[in-house]
Amino acid sequence: MASRSVNKVILLGHLGKDAETKFTPSGVARTTFSVATNRRLKDQQTGEWRDETDWHNIVAWRMENVANYLTKGKQVYIEGRLQTRNYEKEGQKVYITEVVAEDLILVSGRGEGGGEEYSRPAPAAASRPAPRPQSAPAQGFDETINDDDVPF
Repeated sequence: MASRSVNKVILLGHLGKDAETKFTPSGVARTTFSVATNRRLKDQQTGEWRDETDWHNIVAWRMENVANYLTKGKQVYIEGRLQTRNYEKEGQKVYITEVVAEDLILVSGRGEGGGEEYSRPAPAAASRPAPRPQSAPAQGFDETINDDDVPF
């Protein structure tokens, strides 16, 4: 029996600095930025509420035009996956965990509107095949359900 696994990250937070886009030698855009998420905790000793902030490093591939809109303080919604990579620095192995953004929505920021959505372009081979013609529904089958309602 094959095992199942899921690597899914959803973040809603504010940009800590302006996004930066660089290009690989083959011309692929790599946009990086950091996102802050906050949570409110009650201190068990004092009973006082305090805010804690977590910082997340985000990498967006092939979204070269989005960096102009990702400026410090703006709120973004990100869906993606965790990826860990490593490299050597001064003889020590360094590990970095990043969120690889697959979908990005500018929610708002600094009193501005939002709602712009950016997605990594899908590979040409991943295009959806044309739907098959429907045969007569089986008895007791709900005709309002179609292939678009199936989650897989």
